[in-house]
Amino acid sequence: MSGCLCFLLLATSAQAASMQWTGIRDGSLYLQTDRPDAVTVRWVPAWQADANAEHVYLLDGHGRLAGERLVKADQVRGEQQWPLLPGAASYRLEIPGYSFRRYSVEHDARTRALFAPAKVHFSAEAHDGDELYFKVAAGEQAVLAGKFHGGARALQARRVADGKQLQLNLKPYRAYWQFDQVALPVTDVEQVWRLHVQGNGKLAFWLDGTANLFAQDPAHLQPVRQDPGQTHLTLHDEALGTTPKLGIYLPYELLPPSSYAMLDALKPQAASLYSFVDVMAAKVNHEDAFRRLYQGRFGISQDITLLAATQRRADLQADRTSLSGLQAWLMSTRASGGNGIHYLSFADEPNLNYPDFASFQQLFQSMAAQVRADPANARAGVRIAIPASSRFTNGPFTDNAADKRGIDWARRLLATSDDQIDALAWHEWMIRDLLATRVYRDSVRQAANLVGLDSQGRPRKALLLDQTNISSGSSLSPYDQETHYAALWWTSVAINASADGWLDMLNWFMLADEPEYPKGMVRVLDNQRFELKPVGLAQQFIQQHWLDQVLRLDNDAFEVDVLAMATGKQRNLLGVNKSTRAHQVSLDGTACPLPGMTLMYFGPDNRSHSAVLDCKAGQVGFLLPGETVFALSWTAPLPPNPATRQEAP
Repeated sequence: MSGCLCFLLLATSAQAASMQWTGIRDGSLYLQTDRPDAVTVRWVPAWQADANAEHVYLLDGHGRLAGERLVKADQVRGEQQWPLLPGAASYRLEIPGYSFRRYSVEHDARTRALFAPAKVHFSAEAHDGDELYFKVAAGEQAVLAGKFHGGARALQARRVADGKQLQLNLKPYRAYWQFDQVALPVTDVEQVWRLHVQGNGKLAFWLDGTANLFAQDPAHLQPVRQDPGQTHLTLHDEALGTTPKLGIYLPYELLPPSSYAMLDALKPQAASLYSFVDVMAAKVNHEDAFRRLYQGRFGISQDITLLAATQRRADLQADRTSLSGLQAWLMSTRASGGNGIHYLSFADEPNLNYPDFASFQQLFQSMAAQVRADPANARAGVRIAIPASSRFTNGPFTDNAADKRGIDWARRLLATSDDQIDALAWHEWMIRDLLATRVYRDSVRQAANLVGLDSQGRPRKALLLDQTNISSGSSLSPYDQETHYAALWWTSVAINASADGWLDMLNWFMLADEPEYPKGMVRVLDNQRFELKPVGLAQQFIQQHWLDQVLRLDNDAFEVDVLAMATGKQRNLLGVNKSTRAHQVSLDGTACPLPGMTLMYFGPDNRSHSAVLDCKAGQVGFLLPGETVFALSWTAPLPPNPATRQEAP
């Protein structure tokens, strides 16, 4: 057997052998050893690697970070090695998708190894003939699933005990989230199957109804042991900054009254909007009704508008239609009474949609001059935001992405037009892995570094992460978009993006599912009926516990993210356990119990319920179940003292 998945035993000597996994693009590898070993990770470029930095993580059996490798954009090839210590619990080697590199992993063949692939999204690149084993327990109704990504064309499963064979052909579909599957027989005994790949290239394969684990050696097919974790928090009475306004993309039309209850439940504080210049050029008051609704009925006082055109046209030119549409939008905004702050970006993801920086810069200069020509625009709350890029520190999903990174285009605009720019805006996509969401904090820090801090320790320009979602466009998986996974993901993103108190706006994209883009917080049942999806229910929980200031908090955990907040004497810790293991959480920096101290959980049932606090020797503690969001709330005796910071890290 050979190939890119290349799941081979490679003899290194007469006494020892190593096991190698190659072609991995997205997935977890669980490693358990009873003797000292080392895991070696190597990578080569797959596509646009020189435009994209990545992280690889190694967690120990308690979920602690045992190793982290930042793979910089210029490190298109490289190698990292970490020791593996003997233990009963499994390490977890995480290669987060979407990855722009092909990773190979090597370890001792005696180390038990299990691969958990991503679902729907391709997780590896295979060669014809690659083989793996998987197991189905007695009584389980298991399903083998796969998706065609233009590479491998079929999966064949053969039961080891009797040779029974099933064929799963992988067919192209119009919608990304469609895939093929075949039910495996239910038996009263354990079954081991051999999976055989047919065809070459990208491959998505996974199991439902049983453990989604695959092995090169069938003897390795044992349950993964992950021991309980510990999370130690220390709260400081120091305000770092403000929390961002949490918002949502709102549609370019008047919402039906039957949908109002959903928006009331979500309580967005900010909004991402579009303005179609060809529509506005033809009818200056086209947007008035729904913009008045958003500002008046729903109280959204901070928004950002991206200029575009109908038919999803994003590469506007400084022509008569575009400039007339801009002028109509400015007139409408001035006429609205000057309530709130209205950020304006002259293009939607210009680094993705324009051929080069010069083309976009020409549009920017022309439109910025038009906005600044009338001081009444600024008095009406109009602010200019740049560049509303597709991704920020990494490149967009296009060729020549290394020349189109959002941070580089923003730097070039600031160098020539700093006095015309009020805010820095960007969109973040394809950070699909729960362990990788910490890169949101890094992107905010890099944005703050780019614009610099003022004498109060605040970014000189407003920082707006005005569109984000697990995936971009319609490249969606129902396993993450329609499930509690999205709730965990969104909570983690909100925590990480807010952690330094520098972000002004954070918006989920989009409000309600659309036929081609079912990525909303709200599911549309029909024209009169709507329901909150798991991520919408999580947003409701988050908003109930969202306060104004960010407090400094030390957190030694990797799998549990926590944000400390304050409003006056109110205190709140909002956290999320992203792992399946339970964590024992302890909090230093406040007494226990305090008046009115409450603990609420939001778990896999997507419901909020109260939980039990454990006070020992005056210390706050509680057992946090796996895959659970929590909010710990209390009243403090005094408000925090604002801190002044001089530089961004």
